[in-house]
Amino acid sequence: MTVSITSAFDSGNIRLVSLNDSPAGVRAELEIIKDRQSDFYQWFHFRVAGVAGREVELAITNCGASAYPDGWPGYQARVSEDRENWLLADTSYADGTLTIRMAPDANAVWLAYFAPYSMERHHDLVAWAACQPGVEHRELGLTLDRQPLDLLVVGDGPKKVWLYARQHPGESMAEWWMEGALERLCDEEDAVARLLRKRATFHIVPNMNPDGSRRGHLRTNAVGINLNREWHEPSMEKSPEVFLVRAAMDETGVDFAMDVHGDEAIAAVFLAGFEGIPSITERQLTLYHRYRETLAARTPDFQTRKGYPTAPAGKANLSMSTNQLAERFGAVAMTLEMPFKDNDDLPDADFGWSPARSIQLAKDCLGVLAEMIGEI
Repeated sequence: MTVSITSAFDSGNIRLVSLNDSPAGVRAELEIIKDRQSDFYQWFHFRVAGVAGREVELAITNCGASAYPDGWPGYQARVSEDRENWLLADTSYADGTLTIRMAPDANAVWLAYFAPYSMERHHDLVAWAACQPGVEHRELGLTLDRQPLDLLVVGDGPKKVWLYARQHPGESMAEWWMEGALERLCDEEDAVARLLRKRATFHIVPNMNPDGSRRGHLRTNAVGINLNREWHEPSMEKSPEVFLVRAAMDETGVDFAMDVHGDEAIAAVFLAGFEGIPSITERQLTLYHRYRETLAARTPDFQTRKGYPTAPAGKANLSMSTNQLAERFGAVAMTLEMPFKDNDDLPDADFGWSPARSIQLAKDCLGVLAEMIGEI
């Protein structure tokens, strides 16, 4: 049977350099493809076929020059035979090459940097949520690839809450998180959801970067723009995704905002805040710290020891959404980061950090927000 390696599908990314199919097994050398009009690369997603019962070694040789080379040591690729369950693969990293070894039972297997969240699943999520009682769907506009930018509005309370994910499309755990958030908010028998919908109106953008998601990008949109460096001055020509979402935020105002991401190098879940914005208030900072500490007390999958350094006073980068929204609206804003690796404080030898853990974390995050919503 002929061995085949392909990434010609939604969010696919790999280039086949060489393939050696011998009685001893299959060995392939591969390269990750850069984001279009950008030097960013790290996301991969591809299928290997014709390998049932074979020893397979896949060497991705250009990892040393990727966007975040510190993300490779200790990292394990995800592998799936059914595209539903994504397990940790036998993975090693040395001298700029990521090597994945497997002996699959199935003829075809899929490998990815993290469990993918396809655009088809995105449309299924939006369609399901839009059919739930009390949920409004709006199309904010079209991206540069002419894909819709979806907004879901849930609840009718006075507080204005914005949740948005996947500014960086390769961070697929962020949309798994969104699935969990919508599941909880749309559950009419969930007391937390009922309280939140009574006290707040949620504006939810499950995927800020449909073009990069479908193209198999790590960090940028269709023209190589990092959306999370556009919030100070977005444009319809380069960053319509941010332009449209920020305009909608200007219409509603923002009291609380969470920007959902994944981090390549840090093997933990953590929050980043807005400490360096020029107009920071003690109220904003107190509520942010309270949210962070409460979340750490509620779930062992979250911690406060590891994370990013804070910006000095007045030195926050206002091109980033969390800083821009905290400065622009006086919002309690934050960036949630989940790992591509495992959570080292609570490792899972089979799945690592996973879609299921991302979904559960979203529900935990909403539980904490319910405790504080009256004060935000």
